[in-house]
Amino acid sequence: MFFNSLLVDEYTARLTSLREINNQCPILHASVSCKWTLRSDRAQNARSEGLNLVRNRKGRLPHIAVVTGEPTPNRIASIALGTGDIDCVYHFALPELLDTVRALGYQDSEEMLHTMIDGKRLRDIADLPLDLVI
Repeated sequence: MFFNSLLVDEYTARLTSLREINNQCPILHASVSCKWTLRSDRAQNARSEGLNLVRNRKGRLPHIAVVTGEPTPNRIASIALGTGDIDCVYHFALPELLDTVRALGYQDSEEMLHTMIDGKRLRDIADLPLDLVI
């Protein structure tokens, strides 16, 4: 049906940076900083990496994300609830972290996690591929 037709021909979208003829450099779509845990220096490192990429970019802003396995909600909040330098923090075991905090009765930590989740600042790692499609 349409599988063999061109999506873009030589007369369509001639100025877009996605075309090799207009842009010889690769396009930075996302920066994903992976930190097993988040000490304060690691959190700041991820933030400065993203800011440097944004400052030196040509074109659209890339997604700036952090992937972590940090077990402490307050440390996650230190990077997730900030000035907006980081688009989102992805936790590799978010449902398990929520279950553990709830089982231990840490209501403040559970509220903190839900604040970040409801504010779209913290997501499960399974959300990352679909978020990067946008």
